[in-house]
Amino acid sequence: MRTFDLTPLYRSAVGFDRLAGMLESAARTSEAGWPPYNIETTGENAYRIELAVAGFSPDELTMEVKENLLTVTGKKANTGEDRTYLHRGLAERDFERRFQLADYVVVTEARLVNGLLTVDLKRELPEALKPRQIEIVTGSSAIEGKAEPKAQPKIEKKAA
Repeated sequence: MRTFDLTPLYRSAVGFDRLAGMLESAARTSEAGWPPYNIETTGENAYRIELAVAGFSPDELTMEVKENLLTVTGKKANTGEDRTYLHRGLAERDFERRFQLADYVVVTEARLVNGLLTVDLKRELPEALKPRQIEIVTGSSAIEGKAEPKAQPKIEKKAA
């Protein structure tokens, strides 16, 4: 596997240290690849992660989001049964799968159906970051740097 030296990025770019750290951690990650998963986009700002977790019940699975990191953990409950297998092809081992989420991506729903854990995600930008229209001032008030006050509607009191 190739390794990349990202120190020049640290020296010449300000504020990208988190991105470089994420790239380094992704390169170091050597997960076993279990459980298998899909990531798909379901809309402009909507995503879905599907994990194949056959054999796990909902109480054996946990999901946690902390600092833009989604962690899905499965711990098989010990049933106390001593079983003798002639062939064991089902992987019922414990796992921990991590997904790095972008800023403002939140988990909206998680459901377990037929051994498939589906996690729906959505990017929700705060109002301060959404594009907004800026009114352009014209006339003499534009020269002075003051906007002309808008006419206030007259409120008339009715005689009783």
